Amino acid sequence: MKKRWRQGEHYVWFSGAAVCLTLLMVAVLLGVVMVNGLGYFWPSDLALATLDDGSRLLGAITNAERVPDRERDNLQFKVGNRDLYGEDFRWIDGAAIADLAYPSNAVLLERVEFGNFHGFLKSLALASDDLAAPGDDWSRLMAALPLVAQRQATVDEMQGHLAELNGEIESLRRQAARLRFDDERAHAEAIHTLQDRMEQLAQRFEGENAAIARTVTELRRSRATFRDAEGREKEIVLADIVRAVRPNAMSVWAKTGFYASKVLELLTDEPRESNTEGGLFPAIFGTVMMVMIMSIFALPMGVVTAVYLREYAREGLLVRLVRIAVYNLAGVPSIVFGVVGLGFFVYGVGSALDVLLFPERLPTPTFGTGGILWASLTLSLLTVPVVIVATEEGLSAIPRGLREASLALGATRFQTLLRVVMPMAVPGIITGFILAVARAAGEVAPLMITGVVKLAPALPIDGNFPYVHLERKFMHLGFHIYDVGFQSPNVEAAKPMVYITTLLLVVIVMVLSLTAVVLRNQMRKRFQSATF
Repeated sequence: MKKRWRQGEHYVWFSGAAVCLTLLMVAVLLGVVMVNGLGYFWPSDLALATLDDGSRLLGAITNAERVPDRERDNLQFKVGNRDLYGEDFRWIDGAAIADLAYPSNAVLLERVEFGNFHGFLKSLALASDDLAAPGDDWSRLMAALPLVAQRQATVDEMQGHLAELNGEIESLRRQAARLRFDDERAHAEAIHTLQDRMEQLAQRFEGENAAIARTVTELRRSRATFRDAEGREKEIVLADIVRAVRPNAMSVWAKTGFYASKVLELLTDEPRESNTEGGLFPAIFGTVMMVMIMSIFALPMGVVTAVYLREYAREGLLVRLVRIAVYNLAGVPSIVFGVVGLGFFVYGVGSALDVLLFPERLPTPTFGTGGILWASLTLSLLTVPVVIVATEEGLSAIPRGLREASLALGATRFQTLLRVVMPMAVPGIITGFILAVARAAGEVAPLMITGVVKLAPALPIDGNFPYVHLERKFMHLGFHIYDVGFQSPNVEAAKPMVYITTLLLVVIVMVLSLTAVVLRNQMRKRFQSATF
């Protein structure tokens, strides 16, 4: 025992136990997120509860609370119908429930506004004959909804073209403003030509806008009347219905198809209902793009700095101070980097760019306000110490004999660095990249003051010239979690979306990290085999 203690075997066991405990904690965390998040999209059956006082309510049972000395548990119902009840959830005393049934004709509606509606279809009024179909009201509703969705998609396309026209008008206006700023008299003819073009586009804009208004008016004439469990009626426009199902009558395969459609919506659509419903595509896009831009700046800066410190700089007081500064920067709170980014990048560099490149737009800022570029640069400052440390460790692990052998064969110092040292240090560099991505993807505090917003109507990349708009604000999954979880007026209803967004962020970080790990292992095997 004393021999093993002297050999340090107990430290191996302690390290193994710590690793196991860490993995267990991570597994429990992921399990909680998955259990609370993955079941959100499954269409639960709707229960119709009749209470002792004769009142009724319809909703999905989301939770149960055991009460001592009682045969029935207290039940939490997701009743929906926020526009009628003012609340989404309601606790019911189990002893007060006289009857609990699951009617097959109970309807679950997903709406553009006011959340879900739970009730029963009463009547259907269609605006045109081409929406009509044979059968009962429910069959006619199921046939009409896809057609209404197609027409709504056409309206969205028309509105997208309207946005393009508006963008073209804005571009012409900016050109005219620049000419006026340079010399209005000298460019009078060109300014007049631009104004004529703007007037033509404005007329087209008004005409297409009127056509959209007529189409929308016609589309909103198709309505359905529903009643809730108490018999109160609610008329709903078909264009405001995202989905309509009868979950109590759905088979397992039908519910699986519904679940798949909800997952697809999550990954491809925009959010709605104050980010508590709909998709997360803008936030996914913004998160990935921000990480990519951050990597473009952080990785070269960190690698070049580490190479200089390890391969070229002479050891001394200055180099030691630089290393101490780098290590200390890795522990600085992220909000401090956010303040630095706001002051230096946004108010400093951004304002200077506005004065230099966009003087005609002042005082309206272009780069002098938060955007995805400044947020990415701020995170690159935050993560570059991690890259420096990991790269230095990778460089220090390369035997000195390899460098000396290369120099002895006549290679220059730069050739030795480029062809011998750097290829073998690639695994260490990728390790730093993995750590930088993992930290940057989860940071929120710096982003809140350098460009992230609750809802970004336009992506940083689109079809309008110059196609990549680094000055635009963006959405981020981490900020989405904070916004939905802590700023939502209906926290209970928003809780499942918080878990879903958390799971999605973890998956994105894992995919990026695993991809880098695979590349690192391939590079390590390649250069290890080349060494022997």
